[in-house]
Amino acid sequence: MAADYPTRIRSLHRRLGIPADYAARRHLPLHREARRLVSVGPAADDGKPVRLNPAAARAWRRMQAAAARDCIELLPLSGFRSVARQARIIRRKKAAGESLSEILQLVAAPGHSEHHTGRALDLGTSGHVSLDSDFGRTAAFRWLRKYAAQFGFRLSYPRKNRHGIGYEPWHWCWHN
Repeated sequence: MAADYPTRIRSLHRRLGIPADYAARRHLPLHREARRLVSVGPAADDGKPVRLNPAAARAWRRMQAAAARDCIELLPLSGFRSVARQARIIRRKKAAGESLSEILQLVAAPGHSEHHTGRALDLGTSGHVSLDSDFGRTAAFRWLRKYAAQFGFRLSYPRKNRHGIGYEPWHWCWHN
């Protein structure tokens, strides 16, 4: 019989070296993986399909269309990400010589990423499709700060957030 989800996540954390108190210390809830996903098109940076849960996808399409009416281009870079993919990202970064503490300042531990829910989007705009803080200086970011909440989206990791995750102006999550 397969272990329940929280037990599997704790076991994965042990294998990755993530401290047992990580979630409590970072105020990060456990997120289950979305079961139903729909495509919202290709990622602007690599062309891979970007998938969201159906309700978040509808909100995203409305928000993207509203931005376009204001001559703002919002481009999806990433959506749903599985627990297994999150673990691969951490393993790859560790193999490249990054310390776990450095990694966890920019990447949520598996089981705690909003991307698992299918409600989170990493966004870019024309001429800016990399995940870096420079996105915070774009017209697209200014538009998001002003209007995203009207569509149910919030900036997840502002500067000095309580989760201890670095500033991510590109990461927006839909909250119904």
